[in-house]
Amino acid sequence: MEPTHIRLTIPDSVDPTRLMGPADSLLRRIEHAFDAVVVVRGNTISVSGSVEIVEQASTVFSRLIRLVELGETPTADDVDIVIEQVRQGDSAHVMLSDDVLLTYRGRTIRPKTGGQRRYIDSIRRNTITFGIGPAGTGKTYLAMASAVAALKRREVGRIVLCRPVVEAGESLGFLPGTLQEKLDPYVRPLYDALFDMTDREKGNALIEQGIIEIAPLAFMRGRTLNDAFVILDEAQNTTPDQMKMFLTRLGFSSKFVVTGDASQRDLLGQSGLDRAREVLDGIEGIQFIDFDRNDIVRHSLVARIVDAFARSEGGGGGAHD
Repeated sequence: MEPTHIRLTIPDSVDPTRLMGPADSLLRRIEHAFDAVVVVRGNTISVSGSVEIVEQASTVFSRLIRLVELGETPTADDVDIVIEQVRQGDSAHVMLSDDVLLTYRGRTIRPKTGGQRRYIDSIRRNTITFGIGPAGTGKTYLAMASAVAALKRREVGRIVLCRPVVEAGESLGFLPGTLQEKLDPYVRPLYDALFDMTDREKGNALIEQGIIEIAPLAFMRGRTLNDAFVILDEAQNTTPDQMKMFLTRLGFSSKFVVTGDASQRDLLGQSGLDRAREVLDGIEGIQFIDFDRNDIVRHSLVARIVDAFARSEGGGGGAHD
């Protein structure tokens, strides 16, 4: 069978060195992934191989060109994500969104998959958004970026981040240290996401001023949260009563985002996340967004790990919640 050839033109606005990577490392990564022959001369990319391979490789180059047009410099991880998504047949707007959530230290945070785009749209449109799906889909990270962006735009006056404290064998009261030292391991992932988006010194100052609050879910009881962007992380580890308690903290001019992964639950009995879906699905102002393995934007191996566990647990070929 004669090989198929496709030529792509690199726009004048795109720097070929950013597109191809240092010493053409990104180009070689794509070439190797698809077993295609790629030749670049001037502003022309020529791709040769089987029909399917050429179409997929060309799609990857087209998406990366668009990414550079948006001001990004693609990394090896970006290329791996696009390659994996193209192989899975994802036809959504992947890595192409000009919807910038946040820019920090020259790095832009924007939705990278169709599921992430729906998630961000829901957060903007709705008062309460549930983001449900496997690890690596950006549920917490994008919620945090949305919260920091809303605070910077003065759409809210504060950010409240909370997690359920799930104990594994030891009571929290018997652990050594002050209350804050006891709680730190539970809320550390939220600190990590926050400091990835804001200067650590400024972030700590906002926490000290109470503009950003990080606390266990139990500390929410009896409060009304007005003018706040509130994120409940690891919601699969809430009980139905805890979920009801949290959601009824909603005050005026506030926005709630609830994230969780039903496959990583540490409590027995019905999850508050499942109960919320049973009771609230379809109510105006509340939306549930389901992520799947096509939305995983970590190392490509994470998607394969999710698939392997799903198969072993009788979940078929994907991980859906």
